[in-house]
Amino acid sequence: MTGEHEFFISPRVNGWVIVTGMAIPTPDRDVDECFHFLISLSRKLGHVQFFHSEKFLHYHAWARLDDGWVTRAYAWAGETVWNQGAPTVPELALGLKSLNYGEACPVTIARRNAEKVSQLAARWNFDPAAVDERLLSQAVGVAGEVARTH
Repeated sequence: MTGEHEFFISPRVNGWVIVTGMAIPTPDRDVDECFHFLISLSRKLGHVQFFHSEKFLHYHAWARLDDGWVTRAYAWAGETVWNQGAPTVPELALGLKSLNYGEACPVTIARRNAEKVSQLAARWNFDPAAVDERLLSQAVGVAGEVARTH
């Protein structure tokens, strides 16, 4: 979706706006930056959901925020880097494992969790990867770069 740009903001799809791209902070790069980014976004927009899955290292994350407050977040990046709030019913139904800080994670669990992130997105709202591109063919989104300050 981003093309050669750092981010893409979609038009509304099933009532949601999708923001994606390499400019979006992720917990595996900097969990604090991701946390502050999502808090700020939620304070402005209200309800925000975040999903991240890295195919090769099996890093994965999901978060739900309401009015600037984290209601649920989990991120694993070689270790648990964020675990806040109680697991949701869809997480439990999918068999997602939320490990405690410092708890070892077998690669099979990391892989299974990473593979199920899109299924969790679908249960929390809808799976962005399953959007019919024909719905977007006449729609206009925004792509761009993040302004850099020195």
